[in-house]
Amino acid sequence: MTQRKSFTLSTILTFIIPSLIGLILFMAPIQYNDALTIPIAIISKALQALLGDAITLIVTIVVLITAILSLISKIANPAFLQRSSFIHGLLNVSPIWLIIRVLGAVFIVATYWGIGPEMINSGNTGALVLNDLMPVLLCVFIFAGLLLPLLLNFGLLELFGTLLTKIMRPVFNLPGRSAIDCMASWLGDGSVGILMTSKQYESRFYTQREAAVIGTTFSAVSITFSLVVISQVKLEYLFLPFYLSVCLAGIVAAIIVPKLPPLRNKKDLYIDGSAREEGDEKTPEGHHLLSWGFHQALTRAEQAKGFKSTIQDGIKNVIDMVFGVLPVVMAIGTIALMIAEYTPIFNYLGMPFIPLLELLQIPQAEQASTTIVVGFADMFIPSILAASIESDMTRFIIAAMSVTQLIYMSEVGALLLGSKIPVNIAELFIIFILRTLVTLPVIAGVAHFIF
Repeated sequence: MTQRKSFTLSTILTFIIPSLIGLILFMAPIQYNDALTIPIAIISKALQALLGDAITLIVTIVVLITAILSLISKIANPAFLQRSSFIHGLLNVSPIWLIIRVLGAVFIVATYWGIGPEMINSGNTGALVLNDLMPVLLCVFIFAGLLLPLLLNFGLLELFGTLLTKIMRPVFNLPGRSAIDCMASWLGDGSVGILMTSKQYESRFYTQREAAVIGTTFSAVSITFSLVVISQVKLEYLFLPFYLSVCLAGIVAAIIVPKLPPLRNKKDLYIDGSAREEGDEKTPEGHHLLSWGFHQALTRAEQAKGFKSTIQDGIKNVIDMVFGVLPVVMAIGTIALMIAEYTPIFNYLGMPFIPLLELLQIPQAEQASTTIVVGFADMFIPSILAASIESDMTRFIIAAMSVTQLIYMSEVGALLLGSKIPVNIAELFIIFILRTLVTLPVIAGVAHFIF
């Protein structure tokens, strides 16, 4: 029988106070401007409003500096960039990532100053990424990165991880703590969920398989953005059945898709190559689930290094995400949108779905097929294209599909590629197609019931 350890009042408060603040900031649903959101999203939007038009210049400078310093690091590797292992690791990237950072810099300069080909800087390509997406990401990264240690460092995830393992492990074969990533995405923003998943993977809380599954399955689109999508297809009055169908299809996809390649083939090894220990999630004798959860949480709180270290961890998170991920989002997001806007590739890729759409008795199947694969470029494009479709049922299905497909290269896909989560672009496309094939019949079934 395991002897119960007693903890000091100081350790208990070290667990309770930061964890409670983190829980409120990242999880507490708040009604704000007639929408349900979380405090961290409100603070991020306030910063965005404060910075105003200057924010696009700030983002442009960040992406440019990253590309220039990465080139200097790769070519000359000067001593001043080697003094910090963190800065050296951030800048001294592989040749392919260096090319992506330089492309990001080229695209952002062309877009900000309106130079070069229109296909790069038009309102549907580079300007969409720079003006609509990058300011949001910058502000989310600043506050989420800075405040994320409140969730990660003081025992909250240990408590929830232990309590939720009984649900997450049998149903999804994931640790209990992954439910927190999902809730942060659901109430706030998918980018927050990916940030949390990436940091926990780097800290050896998730294996390669778990990180890849969580990043591609549970970084859900927020309730707020789902409302924007359903509004775009003029079906706001159906928001409740729409969101319920999204949740149902998402759960079905979360159960099925990780059991198929490529996610099934990911190794259950941590980032350092070590394996998960047998029985590491079992509740020891002498504890019940709740007492063991608190024991794990307080043990983690006892190891917390204090205020200064927490701030340093937060600042490192911010630098890592702002300088490491924003250039990737600019490069890959712009390329994906250029392909969607200026080539028929996504139209051709959608053609094989016509028989399936007809089999599911979806009206205007041919027109709907053009919207299916284009969601890989950007989640909002299918809803824009669907707005001209006459059938309410088809518009409903396309809107719900675009949300449940989850992986779109203008944000989630680019964020995953920019993180250390072990997925590549080919795998992301396969997962996107699998999610489409799994969720389409579910959504179509709900749509037939409603209409």
